[in-house]
Amino acid sequence: MVAAEAVYRRDPRVKIRSAGVSSKSAHQVPDKDLDWADLILVMERKYKERILRAFRDHPNLPPIVSLDIPDDYERMDEQLIVLIQKGTEFHLKGEGVSS
Repeated sequence: MVAAEAVYRRDPRVKIRSAGVSSKSAHQVPDKDLDWADLILVMERKYKERILRAFRDHPNLPPIVSLDIPDDYERMDEQLIVLIQKGTEFHLKGEGVSS
């Protein structure tokens, strides 16, 4: 969710990190990010499943929520930004999984 990190990087309500689940990702999800996070938001359900499989033995896995956004947009596509904000704001307002 590199785009989400760019959108929320300076938002005082949240601390954000991006990580990928692919071996091609510049920054793959490490255990320390899972320990740090209160909530993990992913673009698609398949990414949630990959994290759950890869870290099934992690003792304190935070909630993982799929925003159900197809991962086929260009990085800062305007429509992608709108979808990310719609999906994310719900959680920042305390209506989603609590942190």
